[in-house]
Amino acid sequence: MIKTVIFDLGKVLIPFDFNRGYQALENLCAYRAAEIPTRIAATNLVERFETGLISPEDFVEQLSTVLQLRIDYDRFCQIWSSIFLKETLVPESLLEGLRKRYRLLLLSNTNAIHFAMVRESYPLLRHFDDFVLSYEVKAMKPSPSIYREAIARAGCRAEECFYTDDIPAYVEAARREGIDAVQFQSRAQLEQELSARGISW
Repeated sequence: MIKTVIFDLGKVLIPFDFNRGYQALENLCAYRAAEIPTRIAATNLVERFETGLISPEDFVEQLSTVLQLRIDYDRFCQIWSSIFLKETLVPESLLEGLRKRYRLLLLSNTNAIHFAMVRESYPLLRHFDDFVLSYEVKAMKPSPSIYREAIARAGCRAEECFYTDDIPAYVEAARREGIDAVQFQSRAQLEQELSARGISW
């Protein structure tokens, strides 16, 4: 019997498009939008930031150096968070209904800048009992430790947890820890998976 339902954040609850951020940065730095992700990928800044190894201020300072970016901290945070779209991929009513019957957790690779904006801008997050965030627990999916932290916060056995994530490798990593996990494809597909397990909302 499922006791805890665990959701990924990006592209499960909230859609995002990194190109929105790259386009906004293009006029403020030395590189075209198409070059920016390659420049960022050549560093380990995002991984360090999303595992809480550097502060938001240090991240912005170091990334500004990499991109020759001319921008202040607050403006950078606005642009860095502009990747998220306003609509959500699942209705708030689904989360509200689930929380009445199950413990509800969020499990996400994210960072302090993004999560502060998301929590402020998306009321549906108020339905979650707890947040297991990579930058707080110092581990990113698919590391086993972040799933084990989620299981600990769930307060039940791994097999009593249901998890959905859009990335197949992260789903497989959850399954290796004993969690019942499926890849998220759509609201309708998720609702079918929930119903198949007797999970009601």
